[in-house]
Amino acid sequence: MSLPALATTRLGLRPWCADDVDTLHALWTRPEVRRHLWDDVIIARARADETVRRGLAAAEEQALGGWLAFDRVTDALAGFVALFPGEQGDPELLYGFAPEWWGRGFATEGSREALVYAFGPRGCSRVTAATDVSNLRSVRVLERLGMRFVRRGPLNGLDTVFYEIGREAFLAQPPARY
Repeated sequence: MSLPALATTRLGLRPWCADDVDTLHALWTRPEVRRHLWDDVIIARARADETVRRGLAAAEEQALGGWLAFDRVTDALAGFVALFPGEQGDPELLYGFAPEWWGRGFATEGSREALVYAFGPRGCSRVTAATDVSNLRSVRVLERLGMRFVRRGPLNGLDTVFYEIGREAFLAQPPARY
């Protein structure tokens, strides 16, 4: 198994490869990105390498993993989207975009395409997501995706909100417009 390349109107989504560690590490250690993605910890390159390798293993074993998101016009890196195996067996949606891409719907667009893959070719019945309570931008992305609030509680010592969406609810949504 492996992940397919995906595309939206504005983004190309290419599956991660081993050569992406430095690119992802640079994105993940940007102060604005790491604040909510890595709990404001500047992760070591080895941690980024471990995360990419986990994504590559998930791609091989479960057809889950991560994609780099590129602007289709300029080919500039905008961020990443991922579906990682979650604790309850359902994939967990993860994403992070560089601040210069914020506020224009790119996180929603890339994440929606990952959900199209999850509920279509991958055949998932449910996808989950979690974010810090204070990450209001991410909460809005999850709500625009049609995910429903499940609960609020601690995760890694932080106040966190948990969301989910089922296959039927996702497929019942009107087509996205970007």
